[in-house]
Amino acid sequence: MRLLLLDIETAPNKVYTWGLFKQNISINQIVEPGYTLCWAAKWYGQREVMFDSVHDSNPKKMVKGIHKLLDEADVVVHYNGQRFDIPKLNSEFILYGMDPPSQYRQIDLLKTTRSQFGFTSNKLDYVTQHLEIGAKVKHLGMDLWRDCMADCPKAWKTMRKYNIQDVKLLEDYYNRILPWIKNHPNWGVYLDADRPTCSHCGSVKVKKNGLERSNRQTYQRYKCTDCGTPLRSVKGIKKSPQGLTT
Repeated sequence: MRLLLLDIETAPNKVYTWGLFKQNISINQIVEPGYTLCWAAKWYGQREVMFDSVHDSNPKKMVKGIHKLLDEADVVVHYNGQRFDIPKLNSEFILYGMDPPSQYRQIDLLKTTRSQFGFTSNKLDYVTQHLEIGAKVKHLGMDLWRDCMADCPKAWKTMRKYNIQDVKLLEDYYNRILPWIKNHPNWGVYLDADRPTCSHCGSVKVKKNGLERSNRQTYQRYKCTDCGTPLRSVKGIKKSPQGLTT
């Protein structure tokens, strides 16, 4: 399974506005729509973090680079990527006349964070610091984005570090919450193993962990000793006795 970790940074929309609070911006107030400033990505388990930007390449070449990676990926891991990163990239793919990348599965770690945990904040920077995984690169806020849009080399040096660090945090956080991710793509489909394997990490180090019973079947439970994911046999090991149910 080729698993790609991805994060993008975008420029804000430039608009005309008469106020700062509760503004309803119409389309004829748009001076310049937002666009992808840069992206960082890495293949899971590999050291290299790839990066490209409108500072290092022309916009179309930069977008082609991430399109190629998505086309090669089986699974893409991101944080709020289903609502933001992927739709934003798709809009630029069609803008530059590119076909859709090959189909890939998505793992949005923000969705897992919201559904499985009750952290005080669901921001990536908060949860990774709270779990003592790491922290985002500190920066000056909007000034960094404005300076990058003005093509300031010093600002781009910081943005590069910021974007790359986000992907590293993403991988470390993915590893930490891996057993909590529901409907994770099954590694067993991609492996030629002759024994039970963990669906989440592909390890064959699984041990029996009691039984699970439904109304009609009894299943063997397992636990992965590498990533900690609780598992269950696909087929029941015996049927439950016949009887009445409500």
